[in-house]
Formats: sequence, C-alpha cells, structure tokens
Amino acid sequence: MREDGPQRGPGQGHRDLTKGPILSTLLVFSAPTLASNILQALNGSVNSVWVGRLLGDSALAATANANVVMFLVFAAVFGFGMAATVKVGQAFGAGQVDAARRTFGTAIGLCLGLSLVLAPLGWVLTPALLHAMRTPPEIFDYALTYLRLIFVAMPASTITVIVGMGLRGAGDAQTSLRFMIVSVVLDIALNPLLIAGFGPVPPLGIAGSALATAIASYAAALGLIVFVYARNLPLRLRGRELAYLIPHPAELRYILVKGLPMGAQMLMISAAGIIMIGLVNHEGAVISAAYGASLQVWTYLQMPAMAISAALSAMAAQTIGAGLGSRLGKITRAGLILNISITGTLTLLLLGFDRPVLSLFLGPASPAVDAARHIQFLASWSYVLFGMTIVLFGTMRAGGVVIAPIIVLAIAMYPVRIGFYFAAYPALGPDALWLSFPVGSAAATIMATIAYRRPGWRQKARAVDQDECAEESQADGDCSGRMAPAL
Repeated sequence: MREDGPQRGPGQGHRDLTKGPILSTLLVFSAPTLASNILQALNGSVNSVWVGRLLGDSALAATANANVVMFLVFAAVFGFGMAATVKVGQAFGAGQVDAARRTFGTAIGLCLGLSLVLAPLGWVLTPALLHAMRTPPEIFDYALTYLRLIFVAMPASTITVIVGMGLRGAGDAQTSLRFMIVSVVLDIALNPLLIAGFGPVPPLGIAGSALATAIASYAAALGLIVFVYARNLPLRLRGRELAYLIPHPAELRYILVKGLPMGAQMLMISAAGIIMIGLVNHEGAVISAAYGASLQVWTYLQMPAMAISAALSAMAAQTIGAGLGSRLGKITRAGLILNISITGTLTLLLLGFDRPVLSLFLGPASPAVDAARHIQFLASWSYVLFGMTIVLFGTMRAGGVVIAPIIVLAIAMYPVRIGFYFAAYPALGPDALWLSFPVGSAAATIMATIAYRRPGWRQKARAVDQDECAEESQADGDCSGRMAPAL
C-alpha cells in the first residue's frame, strides 16, 4: 500500500503514469520523445547541408568522422541515463521522491564528472583518435578542429541528456522537448552565420559549425536548469539534497551495473551497422549510394519504436515501483499495438511513395533510385519487427533486465543476420543482404518474446525492489509502499 506523507508529494512537473487509460497515456507520453528524436535527426541533416554547401565534401566528411567518436562517448551516457530513468521511475511509482532525487543526483554527479574529465582529455587526445580511425589527410585538419570544439560542448550536452532522462522517469517528457527545440533552433540558425560570417562576425569555417553546436548546447543546458528550479520540478536538488551530487555507493553501483550493458547495446548495433556497410561496399558505388539513402529513411522509420520504448520504460518502472503487477502486461501490449500501428503505417506510406522520398537523397535521375526502391521493398518492413523487440526490451529494462537484450541482439545481428548473408549469397546475390534484415529482426523478436515471458525477471525485479527498500530504510527510515507484490 502506498503511503502519503509530506515529503512524498512530488510537486509540479510530476506525472503519475500508474493511473488512467494505458494506451492513450502511453501515446501522449511518447509523443514528446518522438518529436525530440525527429528534431535531433533534422538538426543533423540541416547542419550537414550547411557544412557541405558552404565548405565542401571534405568538411562534411570530417564531421562524419567526429560524430563516430562522439557516438561512442555518448553511448555510455545514454546507458547511465536510461538506468537512472528506470530507478527514478520506480521511486516515483512507490511515492519515494527523496529516493528519486538521490538516484538523480548520483547520475548527474557521475556523468557530469566524467564529462569534465573527458572534455579536456578528448581535446588533447583528438589527434591520436583521428589517426587511429585512419582519417584521410585531406580532411584531418577539419576533423581535428571540429571534434575538439565538440568535446568542449560535452559537459552541457551531458547535463541536457541526463536531466531530460531523469525527468522522463518522473513522468515529464515535455520539459526536455522544450529545450531540445531551443538547442536545435539555435544550432541551425548559428551554423551558417558562424561558418560564413556576417557583418562583424568573421567567417570561422568548420570551427563555426562546432561552435554553433557548443553555444546551442550550453544555452539549452542553462535554460533547462533555470526552468527546473523556477518551476520547482520534483527532481530539483536544494539544501542538503545537493550532497546527492556526490555519488552514493548503492546508487552508483546500480547505475554502473545496469547502465554499462545498456550503453553496450548501442555499441553492438553500431558495430553491426559498420559490418553491413562494409559488405554493401563490395557491391559497387550504385548499391552503396542506394543503401546510404535507405539508411537515411530507416533513421526516421525506427524513431517511433525508440520513443515508445523509452516512454514505456518510464511507465513500466513507475508501475513496478507501485506494485501494480496486473498493469504491467497491459502496458506492454499497448506499446506493441502502438508500434505496429505507427511503424506499420509509416512503412506502408514509405513503400507507396518510395520514389519521391528516395529522390530527395539521390536525385530523380540517379540510377541508384531503383536499387534503393528494391532494398526498401525487401527490408523496410523488418522495422515493425525491430520495434516489437525494442518495446519488449523497454518493459524488461524497467525491471532491471539488461543482459538478456544484449544476448538477443548479439545472436540476431551476428550469427543470424550475417550468417544468413554468407549462407544465402551464392543463391540470392545482393538480395541476401537486404533479406538478412527481416531474418535477423524476426529472430530477435522471437527470442525477446521468449525472454519476456520468462517469470524470472519479474521475480528478480520484485526482489531487487525489496532489497533497495531495505537500504533506503536504513538511510531515511521510510520505504513503505516499495514492497510490491509479484509482477
């Protein structure tokens, strides 16, 4: 039974995701995350256009090299942030606002501390990183300047990501969207101004593009912090709570143990993508261009599932914290219905209007358009299955399950997908590449379903919740409401 008390009132900005109609709540709650994902993708696309048109192909290639490095760095931040989202959600579900703030403080302290170390270290090590990546000499100087300034922006970007993910665990997805809009608008507006110069502003070239990103990042981070305190949002830290920024051992252990595998999932997906690009490149320039255009389209196609999964994790975490076991399965079913409906509709629209969409990236006269249409027909629908897998992982992640998803992805993306390619290539040729996507996705969905239906992770979630309750009772003498029944 949940206990109400003075410290438990979460305050303005908290949304109880354990009440109300599940499907509509999940849809509304996932919409801001989806909008944020789309804005980020559009931001990257627009900035690439500015860099490519104002500075040329070498500068554009330099940003791509730098972005690979930053993706690897932020994989860990994403993992830690997702772990914090789950723990914060469980605490809010149980009515433990102070416990949520303690988790949030540890996540901020850990990630901000890491970024303050990695930012200057990255500046110093950037030349070695670029040499290790075998960055071509003609783009090396561009990449060096760009990546160093992106490292300068890292602390601000880290704060924005972790605060946004923490707020999502508290049921607030709107605040981070507001400041994502601020960041994107500033970045897009400042890019051409700082690259080419205007009036008293001198042309800064590639440094201008990175500086625009840094300014936008710090402005958004500062605005987000001011907003959290001005609106007295539930995760703000005041007085003695500022000590929570010094990572608490138990909280730190949870975030590291759960967060590192979550970050590893991103790295595993990225590595599989790099392998696929290498296999595609063997088919020639036309096929490579067609595949590149397909990847651009698929970036948007997979966004609904990612947003639904992130929202579902917060919703399921609050449900687990509140001990509402009968609601958990309904949340998962709602997530699956939303994914099939939204991703399925987008896939049908893409296949129905594939030529004009692909022509945006390739040009209407490109010989790669027909090849890309063929790729889309064979592989695009696999993202409906991919979405089902990600939704199941979202619920399991809320229960603290992080190893099973890695195992599922490792099997599906490597022995299944790549194994199918090598086995089928003699008979199917390049089509073995495109068919390997639905084959791997189907295998992942089957394995994820089996893992989800196993009762062990539900029992473990309950046991972990009770163990944490015992730890919290020693710290503040109150964790009633955390004793959840079997899920």
